[in-house]
Amino acid sequence: MVEQRAPLRPSGPPPVRPRPSRSRIAFRRAIALALLAGGRGALVWLVAFAVGGNDGKKATPTAPAAPPPLRIVFPEGFTRAQMAERIKAVDGIARDRRQVNPRLSARAYLKATASSRIPGKFAGDGRRRILEGFLFPATYEFEPTTTSRQLVTRQLDSFQRNWSKVDLAYAKSKHLTQYDVLIIASMIEKEVSAPEERALVAAVIYNRLKIGMHLGIDATIRYGLGVPPTESLKNSQLHSSNPYNTGQFPGLPPTPIANPGLASMQAAAHPAKVDYLFFVRKPDEKHHFFTASEQEFEDYKHAHGYK
Repeated sequence: MVEQRAPLRPSGPPPVRPRPSRSRIAFRRAIALALLAGGRGALVWLVAFAVGGNDGKKATPTAPAAPPPLRIVFPEGFTRAQMAERIKAVDGIARDRRQVNPRLSARAYLKATASSRIPGKFAGDGRRRILEGFLFPATYEFEPTTTSRQLVTRQLDSFQRNWSKVDLAYAKSKHLTQYDVLIIASMIEKEVSAPEERALVAAVIYNRLKIGMHLGIDATIRYGLGVPPTESLKNSQLHSSNPYNTGQFPGLPPTPIANPGLASMQAAAHPAKVDYLFFVRKPDEKHHFFTASEQEFEDYKHAHGYK
């Protein structure tokens, strides 16, 4: 006789299958989409999704690296005209090598620096002046959209930061204005190659100003007449009536003749305590011979074939 038994029943409630997480559901959907698409691109997308982890968030695509910034280098002693030429050269390099067309322009730079208010109360009278001397020489980064006026503003800001480091107490005791000191700094920058001679050239300028002696700085003549340093000054140029001819007119030239760096600014405010009145370049084309004696000065020139 077969015994009938009641069907077996579980002793407790049936197990509850855990609900898939949102990330799992999203991943399953991604697989389905990839299979339906059947394309290479879908598989690549699926791999990218999987690498993103299982937190339910899509992986953020890696942003392309930002292009390196454009840079322009203005050496100490450059004039505003030389800076404009450097801008022209950098523009060409940017177009040829980086395939970008900067907004910087040599023409706009010259226009922006030809007449402007001097930074702060530097000149004291609020007049508009050429910005020669205030365009601080340094390396500047810029974007393709940077304008010439924006670059000039950065140079003026840099000038003010550096000029604030210059102690003008001694110069003021000699009745020199801060603009006078800047003009002297520009002459030092154009005349000196050896750094240790900056304060010595400053001393010659101070000593000559004190006794009312013409400064006779060739660099001022070159600036006023646009004569490059590679050309010898002609006798007619040495005797020209150009206002920058410090061999013909006493005192300082009307404006700075270049844009000096901080070292020349410091030297212009703190000349060496020597009695030198003369200096002439030595045959090495880097150093100068200094003396307080005009006879020694003439003898040295004669000995080395200088006129």
